[in-house]
Amino acid sequence: MKQVIAIYPGSFDPVTNGHLDLIQRGSQIFDELVVAILRNPEKNPLFSVPERIEMLQSLTSPWNNVRVDTFEGLLVDYARTVNARALLRGIRAISDYEYELQMALMNRKLNPDLETVFMMPHLSYSYVSSRLVKEIAQLGGSITGLVPKVVEERLLTKLNGKQT
Repeated sequence: MKQVIAIYPGSFDPVTNGHLDLIQRGSQIFDELVVAILRNPEKNPLFSVPERIEMLQSLTSPWNNVRVDTFEGLLVDYARTVNARALLRGIRAISDYEYELQMALMNRKLNPDLETVFMMPHLSYSYVSSRLVKEIAQLGGSITGLVPKVVEERLLTKLNGKQT
């Protein structure tokens, strides 16, 4: 029986409780789940790639079949390098579905052997996104319960450091 390796790609800037929900549930479905941080030189992330790797490795340590990695370029090329047979993608709303469907179809065109598995987050995380978390924190709102405590502390420290 073949081992099924899946990739959960994203920027994870920062990692949210919604991300961790999908990672935990994905770890129960796939033999190995690679949480892959996209290195995108065109974006200006709040957290560096090493910071995101460190946070994700710490937060995913309870699941022995989850590992953290980085990639750049086409996801289908990265999938070939790690022998992945599936992509895990979260869908929170119809707007996510439209975008994710387009990406899944293009990935299928580029690599017909790579399947995309869509998973809905737990209802309590269905509105959470990294972008919204950063925006709320920058404007002084509470992000408690939206991100793990360690991420909340690091995010607030980073934002306070930038404001001084």
